[in-house]
Amino acid sequence: MKSKYITLALAALLSLASCDDFLDKVPDNRMELKKTDDLKNLLVNAYPLFSPAYIFELYSDNADESINTAWTESDRMQTQAYKWQDITEKGSNEGPSVIWDGHYQAIATANQALQALDEVCSEGSDEYAAIKGEALLCRAYSMFILANTFCMAYDEATAESNLGLPYPTEPEGKVGVTYQRGTLAELYKTLEEDILEGLKLVSNDYDHPKFHFNMQAAQAFAARFFLYYHKYDEAVKYASLALGDSPATFLRDWASWEKLGPNYNHQPNAFIRSEVKANFLLQPTISELGVYFGPYIYAQKYTHSIVIASTETLLSKGPWGDSKGFNYSIFRNDSFSNVFLRKTAYLFEYSDLQAGIGTPHSVMVPFTADETLLVRAEAYAMLKKYDEAINDLNTELSVFHSLQPEIDLDVVKQVYSDEFYPYYQPKVPTPRKKLNTSFEIEQTTQEPLLQCILHLRRILTIHEGLRLQDIKRYGIKIYRRQLVKTSTIDQITDSMDVNDPRLAIQLPPDVITAGLTANPRN
Repeated sequence: MKSKYITLALAALLSLASCDDFLDKVPDNRMELKKTDDLKNLLVNAYPLFSPAYIFELYSDNADESINTAWTESDRMQTQAYKWQDITEKGSNEGPSVIWDGHYQAIATANQALQALDEVCSEGSDEYAAIKGEALLCRAYSMFILANTFCMAYDEATAESNLGLPYPTEPEGKVGVTYQRGTLAELYKTLEEDILEGLKLVSNDYDHPKFHFNMQAAQAFAARFFLYYHKYDEAVKYASLALGDSPATFLRDWASWEKLGPNYNHQPNAFIRSEVKANFLLQPTISELGVYFGPYIYAQKYTHSIVIASTETLLSKGPWGDSKGFNYSIFRNDSFSNVFLRKTAYLFEYSDLQAGIGTPHSVMVPFTADETLLVRAEAYAMLKKYDEAINDLNTELSVFHSLQPEIDLDVVKQVYSDEFYPYYQPKVPTPRKKLNTSFEIEQTTQEPLLQCILHLRRILTIHEGLRLQDIKRYGIKIYRRQLVKTSTIDQITDSMDVNDPRLAIQLPPDVITAGLTANPRN
């Protein structure tokens, strides 16, 4: 799968020098930037090589603990993440240290390209605009992921007091610079500036546009950002630009994907194809995500269990009716505690074929047409444009569900009510969980409609890490449970309350040692 881009990204990681200081991720000065092609090649490396998707899934309510001596953790990081502990392990490709380093490395690369731009390109040229736009969007994207990982959710009531993160806008030229975290409000303001400027300049003129911030990917990014920023009109605007006048034409052909079947690697390989219109952006990563959510008897202690799948996600009922109508088949057998879809590719690059060693990869799809449509539906719901939100949900269901059900507000209200789905309790689980926000949510129509959107998105984006952001944004209390024989809830071991500071994953230990303020803990 586009091994050229994976190889370029890996080569870039090796060619970029790294100082001991936590933000001194300076591109190698021996890289000569004399032509526009040099800058374009450099920007291939401004896309992070690591993804927080797995740690987000572990942190969220998409994971249970299964008590079975045959099922063990993959490493200590997995246990620390599931138990919401401060993570001290550095070895994992999914842990906070590599997420921090990898995304700040990408930011440093984007800043290097921006600094060299005036010397290489003529200001006002199409190439100048395209390179600058891509660099700004790459910088903003990495900062957005870092904020989602290491900060609380944005909320007008707390943004001025909650911690942000350092936001480098120039290449680091010396070691020993003292950085301040600032506030989350300041971070989001700078993010908005980068995104808006990048959107004015973005281009589709790439040899392989799905591996770059093409126009649709940039617009989908802006839509999700503004949704999280509570600027719902802007979220609608950019989602609509990405989806065009006929959103259904960009949605994934779930029925064709389902026909490939969950065995072998046909489904995961098809899911990440660049030819798929629904895939707005593809991101090669160094990751074992394809193993964690694949048919491998590995890391089965903390997983998306059959209890969660049956009562809250893949096998649960909704306004659309029975889950059997969805265009997917779950992968499950008695060897696994995990219940999953085959949407995550596992690609292995051998460094020594005879010794059987090398580097695991996955290809992530950070922005899709389907998820962008649900972004717009949520923004409409927050604007109390309920008919528009329902229309978007039905558009998604027309491809995601084989029966193409047409839902309406009355059915939504009926399903997400005390009579059909009482609010979740850890031993009596349902998809409907109390929303605890500082902003007002109208209870008669808006609340059940938001429940429906959150429910469908949780199913649609399973294994992609987005559920944690919904938990943070809506103040959803979640729990830790131990299961016996995969399907029996034995005991509740912990809970994550509304605004629990652990929702902001702790900074890597070496970053704190270097002097950056740690995330608070109770």
